[in-house]
Amino acid sequence: MKPFVVATLLFTLCLGAGPGPKTGSERVVLAGGCFWGMQLVFENLRGVDRVVAGYAGGNEDTAHYETVSTGATGHAESVEVTYDPTKISFKELLDVYFLVAHDPTELNRQGPDEGSQYRSEIFYTTPAQRTEAEAYIAALQQRHVYGSPIVTIVAALRGFYRAEAYHQDFAVHNPNNPYIAVNDLPKLQHLREKFPQLVKQPR
Repeated sequence: MKPFVVATLLFTLCLGAGPGPKTGSERVVLAGGCFWGMQLVFENLRGVDRVVAGYAGGNEDTAHYETVSTGATGHAESVEVTYDPTKISFKELLDVYFLVAHDPTELNRQGPDEGSQYRSEIFYTTPAQRTEAEAYIAALQQRHVYGSPIVTIVAALRGFYRAEAYHQDFAVHNPNNPYIAVNDLPKLQHLREKFPQLVKQPR
């Protein structure tokens, strides 16, 4: 990646996750591979107030990185996205989730990471989110956007458990990490190119 591109990306990264939740905000939990990259992408969206890396799909007592990494807890590495629906719609979040943040056709894996903890899953928090997510997936399938079937699961959120502190904003704090440089910074660049109207502007 060219130096000036990296500099631009890092400037964007410095925006961070923004302020905490506001009155009238909504939340959804999204799983799509390693939560480092997912957090990086979603916290750079306008209208997104907070993005937290964590675990969903399993029980609280097994929501620890070493245990989740075995793939036997039912958890998926996920991000809890808190957003202002008057500034960014759920449909726009789905656009980014499906077309930038991950590959929804990879079953129990994402890029170099393998295991059910890296699955593609939307954990909805409202009936409206469920309806919209299922309709969105059906539309993608009908339009044959991908060459393979979409394997994304849509399920109700039973619980979300914040990941360990060192995982929070990992990409922001470790932009030169080889994994981040190869797998995650290109996603941020793709976001800026495909959905520039959704990216937070520097303050």
